[in-house]
Amino acid sequence: MKEQQPSLAMVGSIDEHIPQRHPIRHLKILADRALASMNDLFEGMYAHIGWPSVAPERLLKAQQLIALFSVRSDRQFCEQLENDLLLRWFLDIVLDETAFDASTLFQNPERLIRHRAGDEFLAAVICEAKSQHLLSKDHSSVDGTLIEAWASLRSFRPKGEPLDDSNGWSDFRGEQRSDGTHESRTDPEARLGRKGKGLEAKLSYCGNILMESRHGLIVDVDLAIVDGKAERNGASRLLKRRGKRRARRTVAADKGFDPRAFVDACRELEFTPNLFRNQHGTHSSAIEGRTTGHRGYVISMIVRRRIEQIFGWLKSCGGLRNTRFRGLLEVGLDAYLTAVAHNLLKLVRLITAKAPA
Repeated sequence: MKEQQPSLAMVGSIDEHIPQRHPIRHLKILADRALASMNDLFEGMYAHIGWPSVAPERLLKAQQLIALFSVRSDRQFCEQLENDLLLRWFLDIVLDETAFDASTLFQNPERLIRHRAGDEFLAAVICEAKSQHLLSKDHSSVDGTLIEAWASLRSFRPKGEPLDDSNGWSDFRGEQRSDGTHESRTDPEARLGRKGKGLEAKLSYCGNILMESRHGLIVDVDLAIVDGKAERNGASRLLKRRGKRRARRTVAADKGFDPRAFVDACRELEFTPNLFRNQHGTHSSAIEGRTTGHRGYVISMIVRRRIEQIFGWLKSCGGLRNTRFRGLLEVGLDAYLTAVAHNLLKLVRLITAKAPA
């Protein structure tokens, strides 16, 4: 069999090998447009001494690909980046350019956190949705969930125990453990949390999102350390960031947000709380009949269920079921960037649906 001589040069571009109808083309346009509005922020992130740093735009877009393609780790992503034309095209890496390795993704979250790049990226995408008239200014929903920390229960040791003492911790049955007496050696900021009575407790963080009710886009994200009031306190912070307006606004949530303190906080911030009434046992709901009798209350109870679909995507596809980061700030950055990926994916569907055939 005659051996063929390989070509020594390639004529053309990577763009020619990406299908014209691939949805990632629209997604790249939206991401690049949002990142272009952050040029002033990126100017302050570049290092002026030492070796040339990796562009922050590429770091942020790399995290979008990790969430969109459900990549399990940064190292696996960098291995795919070496031989996947689609990933290289999305990050604007030409064929003769060396792709960055996993250590780049390991070491740069601190730089992105210091400049609040995740918050600004989400805000830029929301501005794009606002320019397309896809946001509801008056109606929103809020909810929280547990994000499992990157720490094993075996790392949950008594406080003050010597670091080199690892014997006897393979079996901890019958021992009383709590956040007051124990802490994780892997991630000290993680706390024990469980989703309901009778379920196992896991080292977790509490993540809250604020969803606009027209198309189910994530408007804001809040991450907090788990405690008994983390969801309600996080929701209050999200509403407070919206500021006060004269126009009447509503916020929907489940029965876990029904306590009087949260209802009063919503009304103080000029939000009408359309909350699911908690009337279990002797508990008295803080929501009066004048609220539940309104037609808008029934609509809010139906629309707020979309937030559960968002959590489902963030955890199953976006990788937030078990975070890959440690510490409140790094997990918060991961939550923001995963929310951006969700919004970009939904915006592509909404904009292409509006466009004429």
